[in-house]
Amino acid sequence: MTVPTQPTQPAPTASPVKVLVTGFAPFGGEQTNPSWEAAGQLAAHPPAGLDVQAVRLSCVFGTALDELRTAVEAAGPALRLVVCLGQAGGRPDLTVERVAVNVDDARIPDNAGRQPVDEPVVPGGPAAYFSTLPIKACVAAAREAGIPASVSQTAGTFVCNHVFYGLAHLLATERPDLRGGFVHVPYTPQQAAAQRPVPPSLSVTDAVTGLAAILTTAAHTTTDIRETGGATH
Repeated sequence: MTVPTQPTQPAPTASPVKVLVTGFAPFGGEQTNPSWEAAGQLAAHPPAGLDVQAVRLSCVFGTALDELRTAVEAAGPALRLVVCLGQAGGRPDLTVERVAVNVDDARIPDNAGRQPVDEPVVPGGPAAYFSTLPIKACVAAAREAGIPASVSQTAGTFVCNHVFYGLAHLLATERPDLRGGFVHVPYTPQQAAAQRPVPPSLSVTDAVTGLAAILTTAAHTTTDIRETGGATH
């Protein structure tokens, strides 16, 4: 007598981790912004195991935070990770930001002509927030992927820091279920070629490779590694 065999059931697959990535509109006379180009490519071709949504933020104080909040709310309760990207012209590598400070001090006007000086991002908020990303593990993952990366101790005091602090404040006060942080990307070679002296640059393709490693690590790592990532100045 032949005993009928039971059909093999496929192993359950874990749902992809929902990630929101933001980039900025061009600013400061530039025609493109590599942060948005990279964000769009990450959403179009997400790393394995991640569901990436991309949103472009205005390079405008206040408005960018309203847009960020709207994007976080629209993503719903399944959202687990928010990584904001910005352009840092002159830096040679991907820089994972450690800390956001509660100050807007704009050296140049934003895209709406606003130029706040020594104003808080959130009145009455803490002086600073640390990123809730595993920043050193993220740097190590990007380097392992062959892309230069480092920890940064300052996100500046322009709209990038404004968004980073606003994100951190939102997560700390309203969405403790989320983790998030900020990563700066260098100029593209095309942007750099138009300047004298020519600053460092990184192609969007290479930036996306490093950022994919960063997103994957941030999505699945809650305890950071302990290795040198500081600076002397």
